[in-house]
Amino acid sequence: MIKEQYKYSDITAKIIGCAMEVHKLLGNGFQEVIYQRALAKEMAMQGLHFAREFEMPIFYKEEQIGTRRVDFLVEQVVSVELKAVVALEDVHLAQAINYLEAYNLEIGMLINFGAKSLQFKRLINPKFYTNQINQNNHFNQRSRR
Repeated sequence: MIKEQYKYSDITAKIIGCAMEVHKLLGNGFQEVIYQRALAKEMAMQGLHFAREFEMPIFYKEEQIGTRRVDFLVEQVVSVELKAVVALEDVHLAQAINYLEAYNLEIGMLINFGAKSLQFKRLINPKFYTNQINQNNHFNQRSRR
């Protein structure tokens, strides 16, 4: 069920549906990259626009100090981090939230294909701010399908 009061719930619902289809067909037990490739195919079939292994800058006090690749940047607004572990742990959640904060994205997803049942969490960046220097323009220019 889509909870429409959540921002980008239409996008996150589609991502969850795609992940469920991948998990249904592949099950658990593969390496993360296998699920990443399958999810890319499924999201493309469902009409979602995304960048895979999207390199994003990491800032510290408004200065870029490095980069990190997010597994997927979907529709230029939702980050998706994949795992293929027996169970999600607090450290995985903390890592995904840290990425949201570092990228200044409002919404993200953490998806784990490694458990017997698909695990997913919808994440909200508590420190999101809207007036970062043209960050969205940077994403728009670099995003691809």
